Amino acid sequence: MLEEVDCVVVGAGVVGLAVARACAQAGHETILLEAESAIGTGTSARNSEVIHAGIYYPPGSLKARLCVQGRQALYAYCDARNVPYWRCGKLIVATVDGQRGTLESLAARAAANGVNDLQWLDAGQARQEEPALHCVVALKSPSTGIIDSHALMQALLGDLEAAGGLLALCSPVLSGQAVTGGIVLQVGGGEPMEIRARHVINSAGLQATALAAGIDGLPTASIPSMRLAKGNYYALSAASPFSHLIYPVPVGGGLGVHLTLDLGRRARFGPDVQWIDQIAYDVDPDRAKSFYESIRRYWPGLPDDALHADYAGIRPKVATATGEDADFIIQGPRDHGVDGLVNLYGIESPGLTSALAIADEAVARLHG
Repeated sequence: MLEEVDCVVVGAGVVGLAVARACAQAGHETILLEAESAIGTGTSARNSEVIHAGIYYPPGSLKARLCVQGRQALYAYCDARNVPYWRCGKLIVATVDGQRGTLESLAARAAANGVNDLQWLDAGQARQEEPALHCVVALKSPSTGIIDSHALMQALLGDLEAAGGLLALCSPVLSGQAVTGGIVLQVGGGEPMEIRARHVINSAGLQATALAAGIDGLPTASIPSMRLAKGNYYALSAASPFSHLIYPVPVGGGLGVHLTLDLGRRARFGPDVQWIDQIAYDVDPDRAKSFYESIRRYWPGLPDDALHADYAGIRPKVATATGEDADFIIQGPRDHGVDGLVNLYGIESPGLTSALAIADEAVARLHG
């Protein structure tokens, strides 16, 4: 039997939930399909839970625009829906004089992105805020925070259902076909079904390119190549001496080994970058050995054997010819020619921060 619905969103991570919520609140009859048995079990459950300010991203990029818009919307949403967060702030630290220029460039980029609340701290001021910290100068970002991502996802699901939307778990999309007036999806699971939807938004995260490749009628040239970047996290076995997130000056295209905190104020370090071919979430305890030297550049007092394997996440990175990080890709009908279809590719950090803004952008692209 062919079921008919106005809008299908595929993937119930934080971005998929935000997209489905936006679709339902815009008046679309919406079904959210999730292959797993619970929401948010992939990238959304395995990240730093940082609310980013919007400092690092190239001006004019989707990441820059949607991070700043999303951060503002997210704090307001958390206040309205009682989602726990902590606006702890972040210090980006230069540990040698030669890094001052990089920090100045970051400040200029942040200003171009509309991040206007950064504060310069000299070494003494930084130590007043964080006595255990070593640096020659730091940039303080008061807008950076930490969020309970699971509480956020539950709130988004509640909004979706309140607007008449439905969540279907254990419902993997096996294939699709573009037809006149919509897209027909073959859905597996315990109760397989066929759905014709006027609109489909692919928010499948790590599986987004595979899902797109299974839609007959979508030009394969429109589907980017993806790389899997595993990020390993190592937890601090003792109480954290820091009350801010601590990020070193970016070196070599990465953000360095940074310290993040959770809402219980426990500290962890990571993620690093480990390129992998298959999804696997095991964490090698021996990789922690390479973290100590980097951390001690800004925290000389890190004790020996203080780090232990915590968890790993995987970032869906769009492959680029230069090897540099790609922007978010939000493709609508104007981009690939299939009416009613929007594909979200490369939704990695700052995807959590940007989720509400990404949702608005995706719904707008449905119609052009």
